[in-house]
Amino acid sequence: MPAADLMISTASTEDVAPRERIGFWEDYNRRALVGLSCTSYSERGLVARQANYRLGDVRLADISGNAHAIERTPQVARSAPKDSVFLSLLVKGEAVFLHEHGCLAATAGDLVVYDTRRPYLFGFSSAMRQFLVDVPRELFVRECMAGGVPAPMLFGRGTAREGELVVALRSLLEAPRPDDPALTGGAVLGVLRMLADGRSGGRPAPAAHRSRLIIAGDYIERHLHDASLAPAEVARVMGVSVRHLGRIFEAAGTTPSRHILERRLQRAHEDLTGGGAARTTIADVAHRWGFSSQAHFARRFRARFGITPSEARAGR
Repeated sequence: MPAADLMISTASTEDVAPRERIGFWEDYNRRALVGLSCTSYSERGLVARQANYRLGDVRLADISGNAHAIERTPQVARSAPKDSVFLSLLVKGEAVFLHEHGCLAATAGDLVVYDTRRPYLFGFSSAMRQFLVDVPRELFVRECMAGGVPAPMLFGRGTAREGELVVALRSLLEAPRPDDPALTGGAVLGVLRMLADGRSGGRPAPAAHRSRLIIAGDYIERHLHDASLAPAEVARVMGVSVRHLGRIFEAAGTTPSRHILERRLQRAHEDLTGGGAARTTIADVAHRWGFSSQAHFARRFRARFGITPSEARAGR
């Protein structure tokens, strides 16, 4: 979950009388996100929660609920205009997305990208959760897809790399950087730009090193425990060469290999000096953070911090 200090607003229907929940939900979304109408066929009525966060120039909504449908009819689109592109990443459940050109079927792990100026219906057949990113359309056109979104697009199943990029997007949205939320927002746009480049079949558009750096760094952070983690694996996920990955990290004054080692040593140091240090062995720490052996870990640790792992754990 994003840090609480990034939150703009939150709402839940759970404490609202069942007959008043639809109206409450429509009113909240009209103010916080987008104008829409909502339908629920559950005897309990609509049971839904939403939290909205700001990530620099984009906004993130974490939405969960029981089975329901939302619709942005032509009338609603005219009466409550919204000039954005939405990125809906389904985390739980199944859904159908109806639009003027057809229908998309989405399951957990799929990303639906659509223009809020055009009518649509999003129906969720069971309990659901989605991360919804609100990107101003002008920003989307400038940073992601020059032609905008002529018709809703489904990402996640096209190629292995597309699937990996959608997973990287979910990682960014689940844990935005509280110290620099705008950097996370930029990285989200960077992932979408790479998805669009892959779908168009053309050459990747030049992406800001900063956004690609945080995408690579996020992948590394989540795989530090894997002893086989190496620059070649990160480059593959990013869809770039190892040499190009090196240029991305060069802008930050390091290399992919040094960054991986530094983060492993920092996490190990935190474990050995934290409150639970006495209950863990040095071998466990070395294994947890991907070091091939305790001896290798001890050598690297001493070279970095000037003390042995045992001395760090003892508080020396």
